Amino acid sequence: MDYETLCAYLESKPGARRDMPFGPEALVFKVLDKMFALVAWQADPLTISLKADPVDALILRKQYAAVKPGYHMHKKHWNTVTLDNSIPDDELREMIDDSYALVVQGMTRANQARLRDMGWPANGREG
Repeated sequence: MDYETLCAYLESKPGARRDMPFGPEALVFKVLDKMFALVAWQADPLTISLKADPVDALILRKQYAAVKPGYHMHKKHWNTVTLDNSIPDDELREMIDDSYALVVQGMTRANQARLRDMGWPANGREG
C-alpha cells in the first residue's frame, strides 16, 4: 500500500484527522483526540504503528516478519508494521480497522455517540 492510499484509508474513518504532535517525523492519525495510527511517513519503506488486541498482536508478529512490537509504544498493545508489500492490503486494512475499533471502544459513550453521528460503525459492527 502506498502513502497516498494509506492516508486516504486512515482519514476515511469517522472522526479521523491527521496531527504531528511528536514532530515532523511522525504522522499521527487520531479518532477525535485518541491516536489509532502512527505513520513514519519519511521511512523507506513506510512503517505504521497500530493498536492491537494483545493476543492478536502476538499472532500477527508470528505470521508476518514485517510485524514487530510497537516501536516506542507499549509493546503488548501496539505493533509496528513495515509496508514492504509482504502483507496483503486487505490484511493491512483489517489491522487498521481493528486499531480504530479498539480505540473507539475505550471512549466514553458520549464520544461514541458523536462518532455514530459521523457514520461509525461504517461496516455495521462496532468491532
